[in-house]
Amino acid sequence: MEIAGTSALVVGGAGGLGEATVRRLHGAGAKVVVADVVDDKGAALQKELGIRYVRTDATSEESVLAAIAEAESLGPLRISVDTHGGPASGGRLVSKDSSPLGLDGFKKTIEFYLTAVFNVMRLSAAAMARTEPLEEGGRGVIVNTASIAGYEGQIGQLPYSAAKGGVLGMTLVAARDLSPLGIRVVTIAPGTINTPAYGQAADQLEQYWGPQIPFPKRMGRSTEYAQLAQSIIENDYLNGEVIRLDGALRFPPK
Repeated sequence: MEIAGTSALVVGGAGGLGEATVRRLHGAGAKVVVADVVDDKGAALQKELGIRYVRTDATSEESVLAAIAEAESLGPLRISVDTHGGPASGGRLVSKDSSPLGLDGFKKTIEFYLTAVFNVMRLSAAAMARTEPLEEGGRGVIVNTASIAGYEGQIGQLPYSAAKGGVLGMTLVAARDLSPLGIRVVTIAPGTINTPAYGQAADQLEQYWGPQIPFPKRMGRSTEYAQLAQSIIENDYLNGEVIRLDGALRFPPK
């Protein structure tokens, strides 16, 4: 699919993975809407690139619909990339004092990292279904973001791993559901990408993770995520697939 001239929604577009994707799609000629809750970064991107920023809560139907409407005002919505984050709880299923892991934290993690992805996907797909089909009947592509923790979550990651595993599990089913409409669904499962989401200095993160990654012996870069997202969008035969982006890393238990 040609990116130039399309409208693209990037949820979480003010974050590390999202910003890199916004810049990549903007450079390829897309009319980009950044949907996020980080107003200062969103406004800065809007001023610098001339894209649109819409404050968006990914868990809210009304909020996501407002961002989609903004994207549709710029042209046919054919691209949706979801990189949003949120609070995540953690801890062992049963602690050393025999207390069970909290239910509320688990529910909140599922809401932000799984339910919200479903929310964005279903609403974006409905908008794409209203567009005119392109060559071979294609109408658009949805790129979701999981994590390799969805495959081999570490000790204390149960809520996050469950949520990301759910995103992995939705991929093929969503692609099958949307195939009559010509909408593709692909998920990227990153490993350790060096973004501010880790909450630590970049050099400290590299010192810890770099030696653990088979090759290249460094953390991933946001630009590499964005490059893969663009490749997925442009390659019409990529559909229903989860692509690991991890330098062959497999998470150890801890």
